[in-house]
Amino acid sequence: MQKILSFFIILLFSSTQLLAQTDSSVYKWTITSKKISEKKYELILKASALGANQLYAPQQDLDGVKSAEVSFFDSSIAVENFIAVSPTQTIKSTIFENKMVQVQTGNVEWKVIVNFSTTVPANLLGNLTFFYNKDGEFTSDPPFAFNTNLEGGLASVGKIKIASIDIKKPQANCGDDDTQNKSIFTIFILGFLGGLIALITPCVFPMIPVTVTFFTKKAQTKKAGIRNAVFYGFFIFLIYVAITIPFHLASKTISPEIFNNISTNVWLNLIFFAVFVFFALSFFGLYEIGLPSSLANKADSKSGLGNLGGIFFMAGTLAIVSFSCTGPILGTLLANVANQGAWPLTAGAAGFGLALGLPFALFALFPNWLQSLPKSGGWMTNVKVVLGFVELALAVKFLANADNVEQWGIIKREVFVALWVIIGALTVAYLLGLLKIGHRAPVKKFGAIRIFFIVFFAAFTVYLVPGIFNTKYASLKLLSGFPPPQSYTIYKNHVLLTKVIEPIHNNYEKALALAKEQNKPLLIDFTGWACVNCRRMEEKVWTNKEVDSIMRKEFIVLSLYVDERTKLPATEQTVFKTSSGADKNIVTVGDKWATFQTENFGATSQPQYVILNPNEKLLTKTKFYTPNPDEFASWLKCGLGEMK
Repeated sequence: MQKILSFFIILLFSSTQLLAQTDSSVYKWTITSKKISEKKYELILKASALGANQLYAPQQDLDGVKSAEVSFFDSSIAVENFIAVSPTQTIKSTIFENKMVQVQTGNVEWKVIVNFSTTVPANLLGNLTFFYNKDGEFTSDPPFAFNTNLEGGLASVGKIKIASIDIKKPQANCGDDDTQNKSIFTIFILGFLGGLIALITPCVFPMIPVTVTFFTKKAQTKKAGIRNAVFYGFFIFLIYVAITIPFHLASKTISPEIFNNISTNVWLNLIFFAVFVFFALSFFGLYEIGLPSSLANKADSKSGLGNLGGIFFMAGTLAIVSFSCTGPILGTLLANVANQGAWPLTAGAAGFGLALGLPFALFALFPNWLQSLPKSGGWMTNVKVVLGFVELALAVKFLANADNVEQWGIIKREVFVALWVIIGALTVAYLLGLLKIGHRAPVKKFGAIRIFFIVFFAAFTVYLVPGIFNTKYASLKLLSGFPPPQSYTIYKNHVLLTKVIEPIHNNYEKALALAKEQNKPLLIDFTGWACVNCRRMEEKVWTNKEVDSIMRKEFIVLSLYVDERTKLPATEQTVFKTSSGADKNIVTVGDKWATFQTENFGATSQPQYVILNPNEKLLTKTKFYTPNPDEFASWLKCGLGEMK
């Protein structure tokens, strides 16, 4: 368990690489359909095997595992009469303790009857799971995803690609030119700040004087010592940048929405929640975590090679042995920018690596500065414990992300705030010495730094308290975007909701019809349940008096949620041919609107705002996260002017 969780960052890389794998299936399937009656169809499944494998025929129980199964994205579709048409053999299986099983070799043909309780779709999307004996091993290919045309079925997927929209030729040039990387510098700075925090942890801070002294004393000349220390710092920076390379490689071969899917995937958010709790407990001193000792030993053994190779492995050793302190901080950063693409991830990791590596170079250049460094001691334990409380707060955020996407109703806004209030109060109690964690000695005196953080966390906690109650002070504008949206509340009628614009949700056709009827421009808001910046815009910019007035009176406002996991009806599920030539399954509401955004407006980040006239012509350039209400209002007026 410990090793699995300690590889938290690698988890992200693995998830993207798995999605990027090419099809290496042993069985190549073709699936066609035949209409039997109004709502009953027969599916014909044919395959030819690569090699002498034994495919298990359908309708068998293999020690609790179905030998073959057809499943559909619409649960209302019933499956019956799953049979093997091609010849089968009954053999005694050594895999299943000499149980008699039916197998098939060579070319195979299966048939399955499906019944529709609702309208029959034009295309039927589903998965085929099957098992076979390969060289004496019970194995399976990945589920085979298929898309089959149904005779007489109805298609109502609605619009995805709109021919009248030309992102390069809006009627007016107001709006944003940059579609994705507007905040890369901000992310770099956040990464740098994260690296500075990691520097003062017990895993890293004591290494600074030891390492710099090692380089300056071991080198034959002062110049050589400085050079080696500078390279050491540079290699630390390089290692942290290198860990984001898999994201760049994966982004060439997978869906452009993969980064958004990573950040909004329910299971990944639950994993992040568990991992951050695990990290927090380690910061509290319950246990130590780290990458496998064999990895650290190998890197350490190479560090004695001399020259640049040895220096590189010394930098690698630091990155590995300090993982228990740096991993949670870097992991927090990467997890929170994962939806923005590969380059923001690289920017964050680069800032983090620069902050870690820079001190080694600077102290080598100016060795006298070492005398001014504070001595290692109990204050670093305090840093770790406080970071543990911060990790707990972030764990709550990831749990809330999963809850928001699935709408479980567990971590509603007030529950979220209450949990943060508890964590804040515990932090203050620890700093005051009222709460003992680990083996920390009693607090004998309060220095200026400790008093500052006591006041900071106490003030922050008091600020949060109104957010628990149904009052006009519950908006918590300084935290806009972090708690769940104001509409996701435990109160039946929250006083703040009367001030919030209620856009049309996930219904483009309805919004467009209203725009035509009222002769108003259509303002599309590409958003997400787990989108922090979307909530900030809604709570800080949309509530601005001027912005609110313009949006309410002059626009038809439509919010399209790209992470909405609700399944589309079977008639709306389809496979869409993207502009890049790839086939994409449109199964959920989020699939539809994420593709709609990518195909028509060339972006995958949220929020993105679009102004169309009733004839679906682009009035302005699109607009992204804009925390300045005046700037956003000016853009709205520009689009309104083009409409008039």
